[in-house]
Amino acid sequence: MLSVQVTIRDVPFSSALETHIHKRAEKLNRFCDRISSCRVAVGFSQKHKHQGKLYNVRINIAVPGKKFVVTRKFDQDIYVALRDAFDAIARQLEEHSRKQHGRVKTHNDVMHGHVARMIPGEGYGFIEGVDGNEYYFSITNVSYPNFGQLSIGDAVEYIAETLSDGRQAQHVIKERHNNHHSV
Repeated sequence: MLSVQVTIRDVPFSSALETHIHKRAEKLNRFCDRISSCRVAVGFSQKHKHQGKLYNVRINIAVPGKKFVVTRKFDQDIYVALRDAFDAIARQLEEHSRKQHGRVKTHNDVMHGHVARMIPGEGYGFIEGVDGNEYYFSITNVSYPNFGQLSIGDAVEYIAETLSDGRQAQHVIKERHNNHHSV
């Protein structure tokens, strides 16, 4: 069980908020199972008072031999600030864990990108993710429609897996764009 220390400053106490923070912190164990401490501080930013209430979230994580810190400032929605901070710390932990183990399956968050290259004769291609990384996929990784119906430039969603020899896209699905009219 992960020990989580939560500090909430200048924000009215909410058990729902505290529960939300604890649940998000617990999920960090999916990215790195050696977390020794987790501290989350939430408060108002003292700057930009003319913009209304802006939240500041700081997360400190310790694992054996390393510390990670993320600060997300100036969001008007405390849950958005928390989400962004936890997403950022999760990426750091995932990268650390990947380096430690060589091959770590990434979490099953759906990612977005577009088909960058296709080698149809050999049954594979590459997706450029919105994260800037390139992901290999083959005929067996395409869920919809099918490999032969994908084209360069198609918007796709997929689940990323990091392998020792690179990144791979699993469950590739061509995004359906509704409400777009061709000109």
